[in-house]
Amino acid sequence: MGGFVAGPDCCGGLCNMDFRQADLCVMTWLLGYVDPSDPHFVAAVLAITFNPLFWNVVARWEQKTHKLSKAFGSPYLACYSLGGAILLLNILRSHCFTQAMLSQPKMESLDNPTAHRVALMLLGVGSTLVLSSFLALGFTGTFLGDYFGILKEARVTTFPFSVLDNPMYWGSTANYLGWALMPFTAEIYRQKASQSYRRR
Repeated sequence: MGGFVAGPDCCGGLCNMDFRQADLCVMTWLLGYVDPSDPHFVAAVLAITFNPLFWNVVARWEQKTHKLSKAFGSPYLACYSLGGAILLLNILRSHCFTQAMLSQPKMESLDNPTAHRVALMLLGVGSTLVLSSFLALGFTGTFLGDYFGILKEARVTTFPFSVLDNPMYWGSTANYLGWALMPFTAEIYRQKASQSYRRR
């Protein structure tokens, strides 16, 4: 199935990892079983590596210098701008990840309805955790507002934070696992339908 690059212990296991890197670890693990010479793989790895590096460096630079807030004339406007850039980068990362998944051979073990249902369940749980986290935190709470001096009056303890300490990271992890299964199963069923049509 291509060269082996990283295994499931790439981040020391899910239980021991820094939750800020949960989706990074899962995507690296999933992409670790693909052909490293594939240009889709290269693009996905670059996007996965660049995104957290970008927003962490920019946020810490802003916290130390406040230069973004000064340039935009407001910490809120600066935070919204960084958040918009992060969203665009995440769309690009998801696209690169999907293309890397689609360009690889399909696993025969996923050729069943159960794998498809598991993918849907993971996407449902992941999307619920990510969206409810966003609604609870708001835009500035989600997109590094604390580095801009934008703080909430108290720690958020409503759902999903009442259930998990890091719901957005767990949700993001579930989404990438589910999405990795979806391209595989979708392509398998598309190929089956195409073969059945040709036999007629």
